[in-house]
Amino acid sequence: MAKLKTAVLISERGSNMRELVAACNEPDFPAEVVLVLSNNPDAPGLEHAKEKGLAIHVIDQSGFPKRAEFDVVLDSVLRDHKVNLVCLAGFMRILSEDLVNKWRNRIINIHPSLLPSFKGLNTHARVLQSGVSFSGCTVHFVRPEMDEGPVIVQAVVPVHNGDTVKKLAARVLAAEHKAYPLALRLIAEGRVRLVVEKVKIDGALAPAGVVINPTEKS
Repeated sequence: MAKLKTAVLISERGSNMRELVAACNEPDFPAEVVLVLSNNPDAPGLEHAKEKGLAIHVIDQSGFPKRAEFDVVLDSVLRDHKVNLVCLAGFMRILSEDLVNKWRNRIINIHPSLLPSFKGLNTHARVLQSGVSFSGCTVHFVRPEMDEGPVIVQAVVPVHNGDTVKKLAARVLAAEHKAYPLALRLIAEGRVRLVVEKVKIDGALAPAGVVINPTEKS
């Protein structure tokens, strides 16, 4: 069975990109990273992608004052590499509605909170200010609205007394590194179904600390 051709989009260090690449390098993993793309020519994650022998591409966002112009080039590059699925991994650029709709159900993102709570930036600081007992991360299909879309996988972490933003962020990031490869695997194995904008997962088990939401056993 052919592996799912995946592009990973980054803007900085690409720690989730590293985890996705490592997962895809496992012999039995059903997806492969065929492209690492960045809007930042100085993104540290590009060097790691080079070391792993992956195809890389930079679309310097400074040369595209209009979002639509950037997205036309992005769409073309993705199609040139015959990409089936796009994983946003710290890609700090909002995609246009037109591009999201062209790639509907073929772009996923990871956000460092339990969506729909704490959308947007400065997530961990807002979590600590809120006084909630749990945080986590969410892998979801991308929709034109920011941090919207059907949930595929969530991972839950506790918020401890005396937590700092740095401590909580590290705990959530460790959960992200489990959740994102799992979500990619589920999609690549064909277990993910969308039913009226809700994800159904067929016959899948999650590792400790990770919630597949919702789960349906076939």
